[in-house]
Amino acid sequence: MTGKRLAAVAAVVLASLHAGAALAAPAPVLNAIGVENEYADVISQIGGKFVHVTAIETDPNTDPHTFEASPQIAADIANADLVVKNGVGYDAWTDKFLSATAKKERRVIDVQHLLGLPDNTPNPHLWYKPTTMPVVAKQIAAELSAALPAQKAYFEANVKKFDESLKPWQAAVAAFKAKYNGTEVGVTEPVGDYLLQAAGMHIATPWTLETAIMNGTDPAPQDVTAQNALLSEHKIKVFVYNQQVTDPLTQSFLALAKKNNIPVVGVYETMPMPGYTYQSWMLAETQALSRAVADKVSTETLLASK
Repeated sequence: MTGKRLAAVAAVVLASLHAGAALAAPAPVLNAIGVENEYADVISQIGGKFVHVTAIETDPNTDPHTFEASPQIAADIANADLVVKNGVGYDAWTDKFLSATAKKERRVIDVQHLLGLPDNTPNPHLWYKPTTMPVVAKQIAAELSAALPAQKAYFEANVKKFDESLKPWQAAVAAFKAKYNGTEVGVTEPVGDYLLQAAGMHIATPWTLETAIMNGTDPAPQDVTAQNALLSEHKIKVFVYNQQVTDPLTQSFLALAKKNNIPVVGVYETMPMPGYTYQSWMLAETQALSRAVADKVSTETLLASK
C-alpha cells in the first residue's frame, strides 16, 4: 500500500473515530429549579432528559409562606440555568439569591410577570387557575430551546403532550360548572379560589377573612361571625380549607363544618407527593369537589396517587 493510500485510510479511520466519539458524547443537561414543586414538575415534563430539576418548596405539611432558605438552596440557585418562580410576593426570598448570584446565561421565569399580573394581585396561588400552566409550559420550552437549540423540536413536542394531558382536568372543570354553577362554597383562605371560580362556584366567605388568614393577621370579629353563620345555617354546600395551614380558628371552622354535616375538601399549596403530576393533582382536587357537592363525601387529604 502506498504512502498516499495509507494516509487516506488513516484519515477515514480517524474521521470514523471522531464521528463515533461525537455520537457517544452525552447530550448537555441543564440545571433547572422550580421554586414550588408544581413548577418543577412541569419543567421535568417539558425538559425531559435534557434537564436536571430541583424543587425547593416540596413539603405539603408546612406553610410555604414561612419558608426559610438554606445555604444549599442558595448554591442550587447559583448553579441553575433556569429558575421558575411564582411571583406576587409568594416567593420573594428568591430575588435576593438571584441578585447575589448573578449568572449571565441563567434564565428566570417569573410567572406573575409572564402572565402580566400587577404586584398587588390579591391571590398569589396562580397554579390553581386553569389557564396558567399552559402559558408556563410554553415559556419553559422557549427558554430551554434558546439554551439548547438542537432540542427545540423535542421541547415543543413535550408541550403538545402536556397540553393534551390537561384535557381531562379541563373537561372535569367544565362538567362541574355545567352541572353545579353558582354552588355556594366556604373557604379558609384563597388557596383554591381560582379553581373554585373556574368551576362556577360562588365563594361566600368574606374576602377580608380569607386574606387575614392567608397573611396570618387577626380577622375582624364580624367576619368570623359571618363564616360561622355560613356553616351553622347550612348556607354553603362544601367547605374548602388549606390542608397545609391550620390554626385554632381554622380548626374551629372545620369542626363546625363537620358538626353540621357539610363536606370538606382539603387543598394544598404544594403539590402532594408521591405519584402526582401537576395535572393529576388538579384533576384530583376537582374530583374531590365533585364528590363533595354530589355525594356529600369529604376529602381532607389526597391519597398517594398510583
